[in-house]
Amino acid sequence: MSAPSPEQVHEEAGGQGATGLLDAVVEALGGQRREGQARMAQAVAGAVRDERHLLVQAGTGTGKSMAYLVPAVAHAVREGSRVVVTTATLALQAQVVERDLPRLAGALTPELGREPTWELLKGRANYVCRNKLDGGFPVEEAVLFDVAAPAGNSGAGDAGRLGREVVRLRQWAASTSTGDRDELDPGVSDRAWRQVSVSARECLGSQRCPVAAECFSERVRTRAREVDVVVTNHAMTAIDALEGSGQLLPEHDVLVVDEAHELADRVTAVATAELSAAVLGAAARRLRRAAGIVGEALEDAGAALEAALEDAPPGRLESWPEPLAEAVRAVRDGARTALSDLKTAGEGAVKEEDAEARGARHLARAAVQEVFSVAERLAEGSEHDVAWVTAGGASGRAPSLHVAPLSVAGLLRERVFTDRTVVATSATLTLGGSFDPVAGAFGLRAGGRDRAPWTGLDVGSPFDYPRQGILYVARHLPPPGRSGVADAVLDELAALLDAAGGRTLGLFSSRRAAEEAAAGVRERTGRTVLCQGDDRLPRLVRRFADEPATSLFGTLSLWQGVDVPGAGCQLVVIDRIPFPRPDDPLMSARARAVDSAGGNGFLSVSAAHAAVRLAQGAGRLVRAAGDRGVVAVLDPRLATARYGGFLRESLPAFWPTASPEVAREALRRLDAAAAAPGE
Repeated sequence: MSAPSPEQVHEEAGGQGATGLLDAVVEALGGQRREGQARMAQAVAGAVRDERHLLVQAGTGTGKSMAYLVPAVAHAVREGSRVVVTTATLALQAQVVERDLPRLAGALTPELGREPTWELLKGRANYVCRNKLDGGFPVEEAVLFDVAAPAGNSGAGDAGRLGREVVRLRQWAASTSTGDRDELDPGVSDRAWRQVSVSARECLGSQRCPVAAECFSERVRTRAREVDVVVTNHAMTAIDALEGSGQLLPEHDVLVVDEAHELADRVTAVATAELSAAVLGAAARRLRRAAGIVGEALEDAGAALEAALEDAPPGRLESWPEPLAEAVRAVRDGARTALSDLKTAGEGAVKEEDAEARGARHLARAAVQEVFSVAERLAEGSEHDVAWVTAGGASGRAPSLHVAPLSVAGLLRERVFTDRTVVATSATLTLGGSFDPVAGAFGLRAGGRDRAPWTGLDVGSPFDYPRQGILYVARHLPPPGRSGVADAVLDELAALLDAAGGRTLGLFSSRRAAEEAAAGVRERTGRTVLCQGDDRLPRLVRRFADEPATSLFGTLSLWQGVDVPGAGCQLVVIDRIPFPRPDDPLMSARARAVDSAGGNGFLSVSAAHAAVRLAQGAGRLVRAAGDRGVVAVLDPRLATARYGGFLRESLPAFWPTASPEVAREALRRLDAAAAAPGE
């Protein structure tokens, strides 16, 4: 359905008391009223009151977290209900829980009559498993406690380091009150953490676990059922949707989706499954250790699958090679037999069987059940799924088989946007100036009785983009090719970075391009250019922020994860329009489905994907009211291609130019001003 205009939203939303509460919070925190923030708070309150879904685009600097938290918290406290807030990134999750909610609670308590409560809910694998610590599961690595070598003795190798990490984890687990991995400082390797934690699939569950009363994860879940606001992430929201509402998240009548542009992709990722010889081998080993079950049928099927995958061409499986189809069916049947054997072994187990043996059998059942579910899904070959083969890599990774949903719109409509009011917000929620693409991805534009009422609202941004930033499109450069970064592009990039005096964030389509560009710019300018992979990303970002003459180049993690206001980042360079790879099996299948339905698959899928990434990348430039700078796109197609206008409509309204001289001169002035004494 078509979204009403922002003016209509503003008039209809109402939201009695929302702006007054927001004003009270802003005053208590010593801030200033922002018109966009007030409009958003009013619209959120109205959407909750009217039980109408709301899509809100709120630019950087709007203060959108407070704009949705104030009316959401007020609703939860006044109605005795519960609100769930889900985010895509750990950084925003931490901001909401550690900064926004505590500050808001202090200001709202006098207005609401009691202090609001909240809880952060994570997946089980984020917490120490007490049952595993107590020996309820088998030790998976024989070297875990090989700590005889003195600390610092490099001869102990990886085994010694792993053992020491696990010993430290056990000591920490005896004193921690939360069991939350994020509270362990310094951290440990993923390999070590796996020895003291379990996944949701491996967990025995509160009904069967002998130490459920002491379980860190269960304690958090219990608290989450008693608070006003639960903060979680998109992955948990996706798993809850796939398994059925109420499995992970407590009952709630309002869901706020922040960083909503990521939701469909995160749900797709959770719904994507893999089948490979390695996965089958791990399941077969668990069978042998758990109950002495050889599982010959499963092992034979694994060998057949490995051989079939070696011969199968990589890419989407539009027609299945018969050996591969036969191998998948054999895997399904072998897994079914193994599950039956496990059930028989469990029925014959003596009551005195120790906890480790019961845990081992549970892990085996979980692993085999996962294999069976994936193989059955692949064997059935639903028209709503896309299957493809991934080739083995130079690192020694073997070929594998994957399956993912062609679309998650129906799933989102039925499992997320039903039985609750959803407020979805992001700085980049419109594409080409319209909410329709994201509404379609959420399943809100279905026809007939499936049509869900929703409203779109763009509250703008407090930033004056035409005065604060320049969008420079280097239309004189050659279109990007596949043979690496062209010399002309390196020359252009070096000249821009030199004019900016460093201060450059380079966003690249691949790790190879980032590395080539970093080397080329260092050679041409002699300036310090950090590159993703040189060190841990948080340390690289801190150094980039602290050293203005330093530049940072990288890939996808930097397109959304960098927040460096001020003179440390005055030039953002984007090497090429971030279209998905043309051989991406899922994206190409989705584009073809749109074409078959009479639409434009390229615009609906590839260009839409690129528009979101471009907007996120360009949004790294202006992070505060005083920021100034240039976004330079070194891909001329943004100016020359027919779809260029659609992509530009999705970007902040920077002042546009195609002149390299204008861009470089602006950067020189900014560099001089930033370097001037007293600035």
